[in-house]
Amino acid sequence: MSCSIPTTTQECGVADQLCIERSVWLDLMTELRRRGAGVHESGAFLLGRIHAGRRDVESIVFYDDLDPNAYATGVCVLYADAFDRLWEMCRQRGLDVVADIHTHLGASFQSDADRTNPMVAMPGHVALIVERFARDPVWRHRLGVYRYEGAHRWTGFDGMKARAMIKSGTIA
Repeated sequence: MSCSIPTTTQECGVADQLCIERSVWLDLMTELRRRGAGVHESGAFLLGRIHAGRRDVESIVFYDDLDPNAYATGVCVLYADAFDRLWEMCRQRGLDVVADIHTHLGASFQSDADRTNPMVAMPGHVALIVERFARDPVWRHRLGVYRYEGAHRWTGFDGMKARAMIKSGTIA
């Protein structure tokens, strides 16, 4: 799978573009809604390949598939054994974690817990936040898109920059 990066992406100052088939994106939103049941956060890791400023999504692993208690507190919490399972999946499939995504009840802002506890604490990692527990409609320009810079520092993208980072059409 590959996707072309339109020049508008660079014009918006966006460094990485997340490319995901439209049907996979819609299924992801449906599953986040279902798993959160409208009462708590839900989330997933997006697995794929990273190359040339592009993050191609090939597979999705939901937090509660790694740890059935991931949502027990109402927010997404994963412990070391869940990450052991995640890294093993990545090794077996020859994939990387290209992003993580989770829902919030309200707006798609990054909470203090999100900022200080990145799911993947590696510079360049991309984290997405979906407002309203992913209830329809989910608009890309209303997503919170954050790139981890290291040392608990993040660069946030919103509005048209967030939209430019997520390509969810037909990926060719």
